Amino acid sequence: MTQLAGRTVLVTGASKGIGTETVRALGTAGAHVIAHYNQDRAGAQAAVDGLPAERVHLARADLADPDAARQLWHDAIRWRGQVDVLVNNAAALAESPLDASDEDWDAAWALTYAVNVAGPMALTREAVRYFRSRGGGVLIAMSSWAAQRGSANPDLAAYSASKAALKAATQTLARAHAAEGLLCYVIAPGIVRTRMSEIANARVGGEPGTRGALAMGSWVPPAEIADLVVFLASGTRRHLSGATFDVSGATYIR
Repeated sequence: MTQLAGRTVLVTGASKGIGTETVRALGTAGAHVIAHYNQDRAGAQAAVDGLPAERVHLARADLADPDAARQLWHDAIRWRGQVDVLVNNAAALAESPLDASDEDWDAAWALTYAVNVAGPMALTREAVRYFRSRGGGVLIAMSSWAAQRGSANPDLAAYSASKAALKAATQTLARAHAAEGLLCYVIAPGIVRTRMSEIANARVGGEPGTRGALAMGSWVPPAEIADLVVFLASGTRRHLSGATFDVSGATYIR
């Protein structure tokens, strides 16, 4: 598959879950891929194993630090002199129970906002300014159905709010810069088969009960999300810009 040959894609949070599958799918489709990670370099390396070495680049950054996020973009540009697509996938999942201490509550919200909103948007700002200067580019944001319907776990209010913020910011950019060639897409997965989802699900009763509430009776395979990213990363679906793609197996329908 070579439909993305010649295109360079930066994927944040490449060391686990959806990010890992996305990197593999993009690389298989012929793209040059920058696989971002924070602490898990081994996971990022595993994500690119099997892809041609000349088409992969690992880049570390702590997205909780906006300056590090900005530097990540410039690191990505230096690699090949261009980036065509940014996939904002990395996220933190910190619980903030109502009965937590003030210190724990504040820390959870601060971490979630920093990693899921402030960092990605600092990175996005660099990307959009670059895309506008060269006549266009693709921005893909990984939101969540929790941004639309709220989380089933009330302790994840910060996570839901952060995913809604990322969605709204991405759609705002889509409207503002459509005439300049900026294509923006939001993906809103339901429950995806990732380690993060498994941990969160275990805290609200476990998988059997969750499956019973799903229309298809199964979690979303991360490879299906990755395939959607490949489809959108081509930059050829111009009039889908601004759209939110719900991937929940018909469980959440708007």
